Amino acid sequence: MTALVARIDRLLGRVTMYLLVLGILVVLAVLAVVLGAVGAIPFDPLTLLASATVLLAASWIANQVLGLVFRTTPLLASGFITAMLLFFVLEPSLEPDGLLVLALAAAIAAASKYLIAWRGRHLVNPAAIAAVLVGVTGLTLSSWWVATGPMLPAVALGALLILWRTRHLGMGLVYLAVAGGLLFVRYLAFGADAGSALSFTLVSSPVVFAAGFMVSEPLTLPPRRWQRMLYAVVVGVLTSAPLAIGPVRNTPELALVIGGVLAFFFAQRRGVKLELVEKRQLTPTAWEFRFRPAAPLRFAPGQYLELTLPHRRPDAGGIRRVFSLTQAAGDDEVTVGVRIREQPSSFKRALRSLEPGARLRATGVWGDFTLPRDPGAKLAFVAAGIGVTPFVSQLRTLAAAGRAADAELLYAVRASADLAYREELAATGCRVAVLSPDDPGELPAHWTWLGAGALDAELVHRTIPDAAERTVYLSGAPTDVARLRRTLRAAGTRRIRTDVFLGY
Repeated sequence: MTALVARIDRLLGRVTMYLLVLGILVVLAVLAVVLGAVGAIPFDPLTLLASATVLLAASWIANQVLGLVFRTTPLLASGFITAMLLFFVLEPSLEPDGLLVLALAAAIAAASKYLIAWRGRHLVNPAAIAAVLVGVTGLTLSSWWVATGPMLPAVALGALLILWRTRHLGMGLVYLAVAGGLLFVRYLAFGADAGSALSFTLVSSPVVFAAGFMVSEPLTLPPRRWQRMLYAVVVGVLTSAPLAIGPVRNTPELALVIGGVLAFFFAQRRGVKLELVEKRQLTPTAWEFRFRPAAPLRFAPGQYLELTLPHRRPDAGGIRRVFSLTQAAGDDEVTVGVRIREQPSSFKRALRSLEPGARLRATGVWGDFTLPRDPGAKLAFVAAGIGVTPFVSQLRTLAAAGRAADAELLYAVRASADLAYREELAATGCRVAVLSPDDPGELPAHWTWLGAGALDAELVHRTIPDAAERTVYLSGAPTDVARLRRTLRAAGTRRIRTDVFLGY
């Protein structure tokens, strides 16, 4: 089972989240056209195709115009995703008036990214706010027509893939339990039997689609897991509870808008503007980039930053990538470590070509791979290759608090030349064991070379005899982390936290 999970992670990691979501939405749209052709859903193929075409075209035009007005490069995939979400939420039409309203909705969604924002940070889900506005004005219906029996299996599978890839499966299930549970109880109260109530909840309501495709929208989510769970509960209640303020009644899209505004107060409440100060090559395959933020960056050691770097002819990797922060908590500057291979993505080529003074943006900071709240907790870190980056930030922070000397780091690399951050890790005073097939030469104090071998539970326990008494942090590729987590648990280690580098 663990091997299967790791394989799924590896496959999903080959594409960016934007392409994965867009690809799934396109598959669902094709399925809808086929179902419409055979009469399984109440919309004919021409109506569906016309609606999708208008939404995509209007979204592209609006984003291009807004990009020129605000002097920025719009993210094409993001705009198309929003348009496709509106395709499944709003009522399709073949009438000129109906198509005009769909075009207006796409334009509103695009504009919301610039106008309903605070210091460069989104406040609301663009598709949701567009659906709210065209709905309350009576221009069209937010019918969520995707919620139908023939579409449900594909919608559920797509939602599962997205939630799995984003590591938000727990949040999605909480939303589904709260929103679906309330709907189920309401249907029972209306006199439906349990089977019919369950069918109405899962098939005829949009909670499955909303859980996977809307609630998981990354730029309007809180950064920490407990905050996202609270967000899921609040949005779930607002989705399904019979609430109304005057003539305005709650809808799934209104719930998402309100939830997004509430989530705003948990996160970095401004866009992150960065200026490159220095870049340096750490190893033949790793670089560090040091930035000066326009405003102090709030983060917890172990979290990651999503950088946005518009560049010419981006490949399938797109213009956004996530990187673990490596500076200590409280540092004035922002640093990230990046693995750059011989044939890098267009993003990494563009990043490597930047010169000091270059400016770029980050969408925000996320992640739960953080240190325990208990300052007396005993810690062990196991890093595979560039997976060491979140540990650099954590150990620097521990060193500043005088707590790094008791920490253990097992650092596995394919070659000793790949040992990144040697000086920085040595300065923390942490005990480090290096696993590499070749001799790394003279090592700093408190460092040992283990020689060649497999990174497995036996090695971990031999190197860190009291690992079972420590909180063990694992970071690296999905296959390595999944396998090691399973074997460590089987060997008696219970407190394990993991961070995987997907699509790196």
